[in-house]
Amino acid sequence: MVIYNITINISYAAEKEWLIYMKSTHIPGILETNIPLECKLLRLLTEIENEGATYTTQFKFRTMEDFLAYQTGFQSEFQERHHSLFNGQYVSFRTLLEEA
Repeated sequence: MVIYNITINISYAAEKEWLIYMKSTHIPGILETNIPLECKLLRLLTEIENEGATYTTQFKFRTMEDFLAYQTGFQSEFQERHHSLFNGQYVSFRTLLEEA
């Protein structure tokens, strides 16, 4: 299994709107591609003092080939839509993990 992990720190001012968007539009849209097997949206409990809340979104893929199919066919569209809605209100980084 391959896990695509996106960690984001979203401003407190945008957090509620962002959560609604993620749960109602962004995550369901990605899952509708039928490439990821599942997704988990998690809030970091061990926050450091900063200007926002930290979340991680974890998409599970069966194989690296499945992840690459998502990345080349859909990823930029979803990232651009997210960025256009929340530009300047978040910072993020991505990691790719493999189940041991």
